[in-house]
Amino acid sequence: MGKQTNPPVCEIECVHADKVDELRPVVSALGGVGEFVTNLADDTRFKVLYALSQSELCVCDVAAVVGVTSAAASYHLRLLYRTGLVDYRRDGRLVYYRLADEALRPVLEAIRTYLSR
Repeated sequence: MGKQTNPPVCEIECVHADKVDELRPVVSALGGVGEFVTNLADDTRFKVLYALSQSELCVCDVAAVVGVTSAAASYHLRLLYRTGLVDYRRDGRLVYYRLADEALRPVLEAIRTYLSR
């Protein structure tokens, strides 16, 4: 037997004020989450982020690991840079990318673990 097409809803209106008062300020502060999640929702950008969570990589390495052209890798890295998720450094003629914030590493690992179940 499959899931119901319509999930059940409350038959009466009953707001639990204590829970609402506790959660409302936290939930209100979640602005900008859409742009962040949009980057994670794109398979290629997630793969790029995950690879960078494991090692600092040049553009050519990112392209090879993810299996895209250098132009495509550059495009995705540019988007991730503009949204503040990755940073880079120059070393002569090479450009190396890394996560902008190491706090993202456990999030990416948790998603990878969840998807590999």
